[in-house]
Amino acid sequence: MPVLATNAESETGIPKSFSNELLSEIMEEIEHTCPQPQLTLTAPAPFAGETSCQCRAPHEKLTIAQAHLGTPVDRPVRVYADGIFDLFHSGHARALMQAKTLFPNSYLLVGVCSDDLTHKFKGFTVMNEEERYEALRHCRYVDEVIRDAPWTLTAEFLEKHKIDFVAHDDIPYSSAGSDDVYKHIKEAGMFVPTQRTEGISTSDIITRIVRDYDVYARRNLQRGYTAKELNVSFINEKKYRFQNQVDKMKEKVKNVEERSKEFVNRVEEKSHDLIQKWEEKSREFIGNFLELFGPDGAWKQMFQERSGRMLQALSPRQSPTSSPTRGRSPSRSPSPPSPWLFRKASPPSSPKVASASISSMSEGDEDEK
Repeated sequence: MPVLATNAESETGIPKSFSNELLSEIMEEIEHTCPQPQLTLTAPAPFAGETSCQCRAPHEKLTIAQAHLGTPVDRPVRVYADGIFDLFHSGHARALMQAKTLFPNSYLLVGVCSDDLTHKFKGFTVMNEEERYEALRHCRYVDEVIRDAPWTLTAEFLEKHKIDFVAHDDIPYSSAGSDDVYKHIKEAGMFVPTQRTEGISTSDIITRIVRDYDVYARRNLQRGYTAKELNVSFINEKKYRFQNQVDKMKEKVKNVEERSKEFVNRVEEKSHDLIQKWEEKSREFIGNFLELFGPDGAWKQMFQERSGRMLQALSPRQSPTSSPTRGRSPSRSPSPPSPWLFRKASPPSSPKVASASISSMSEGDEDEK
């Protein structure tokens, strides 16, 4: 590392030690100290008074082509969007998202006009300026909020906040005696257009409220707001409260009807289940009955077996073929009884055999006579 003489002078006549200090100061001034975009959303966006751009480095003018390339690399591209932002909705958020994502490295500043300027040039607002400021601070695309923004942008305002580009929809915005308040911005090459979101706007929301005023007035009366707070006359208050009572009765009747329908549906479901079970049981009963009492049922077979056994019990066996002669002796002495009479009668094998044995017995009796 070279050692500098304490009293050595440079070619310009300035001591080298002093020239080195001056060079370091100049380098510090050249370095950009612009605020960087928020990377983590842990707090609402700050106001411009809290993070005013105090960068003393020369803020050279950028072209749109340079900004699209991501240059310069030592600072973000500062994009400005302004508006009233009354009843902050998704259309506002989408426009800010487009302004934030126009370039690779963007720092989005959002200007919000005060109540005085808005009431003077546009009309009465639903939200006051403090509410509108806070709504913008809590939008994820916003890096900084500028309060009491001017209605028409001036060169001093653009220089103060070191604004590179202004983002707004391309439709000419006639106001304050001008056909287009952004005309001079477009001519300077600092205007970048965004797209409007169809179907949503503050005017549309207010139109819905005016159209359905009675519904909202009745709802707020039911929630506890007074007629004075809602600017409702005595007669309208009574009318709205009566309508609320009628609606309550309708709701109760509707609930009763729905419950009765549910009950009827449940009864129908249970009746269908009962009928189905009864049909299943009846089929099972008929099947069992046919198995017992049908043409080929078990009861018939059992009856036939029992009747056969009874016939066998009642009918004795046939007389043996080697029976004694039918002629009687002259002494008329009674012949000894046949041994088969003392035997236990066995049931006949079939009804035909039983009938044959009965007939043989009757023939023997006749012979004896």
